[in-house]
Amino acid sequence: MSTEKAVSPTEEQVEILEYNFNKVNKHPDPATLCLIAAEAGLTEEETLRWFKKRLAEWRKSEGLPSESGSVRD
Repeated sequence: MSTEKAVSPTEEQVEILEYNFNKVNKHPDPATLCLIAAEAGLTEEETLRWFKKRLAEWRKSEGLPSESGSVRD
């Protein structure tokens, strides 16, 4: 049984992630995600998990549904 524990990103890693989230793309494609992960020194899985959590927080703060869906009528 694996006891692998999620490690919180450092302040510097969060700065890199936040910058990319706010200035580059809230929905990075796999190639961009890979580059962000490399820049932050995290795995792609850790980076994807952070982006999903951060996107949910952002959507909530914007008063949007937590699930990504279309806003079209």
